[in-house]
Amino acid sequence: MPPPPDFTDDFRAGLVTLLRWRRDVRRFERTALPEGTLERLLELASVAPSVGLSQPWRFVVVESAERRGAVRDCFERCNAEALACFSGERAALYARLKLAGLNEAPCQFAVFADRTTQQGHGLGRMSMPATIDYSAVMAVHTLWLAARAEGIGMGWVSILDAAEMAVILDTPPEWTLIGYFCLGYPSEEHEMPTLEREGWERRRPPVVIRR
Repeated sequence: MPPPPDFTDDFRAGLVTLLRWRRDVRRFERTALPEGTLERLLELASVAPSVGLSQPWRFVVVESAERRGAVRDCFERCNAEALACFSGERAALYARLKLAGLNEAPCQFAVFADRTTQQGHGLGRMSMPATIDYSAVMAVHTLWLAARAEGIGMGWVSILDAAEMAVILDTPPEWTLIGYFCLGYPSEEHEMPTLEREGWERRRPPVVIRR
């Protein structure tokens, strides 16, 4: 059995930097990623923790221009509906926000959770079935950090209709949409998240309750 790795102070400092510089990227260069990059990142995502070692994440890489166009149309309709929920200055601010990189990102994929997977034999999820979805989110976060460490940006597009997306991407009915993601080289870098810079919201300290 190999000895455990020695995570040095420098490594831990670098990890903190990585966590702080992870960004939800909406502005991308159109430059394609090097061949094999996406496949390698998806392999890294699959080392994420999952309930019962179920690995319920399912990746749907979207390369078809027709399907990408349908995703973009879905986003634009849902975004217009979301805008209508706000009024006044908040609506004006929302309208100015760039909330997706669907026109520029060279790589796009969806992540689904397969709630019916038999892998893991149901361990750990019988009383909390939503842990299947949480496991897929862990894979997303793992991929996000791995990509950022290589200077690659990732953006989560959540302003979508899940049922419509299942039709667009022709996925099995037992799969649950976790999110649609854009991947590519960012066209700009910022230490502060976009929504903080634009004045939409500010990051707050964690809510901690002790019992």
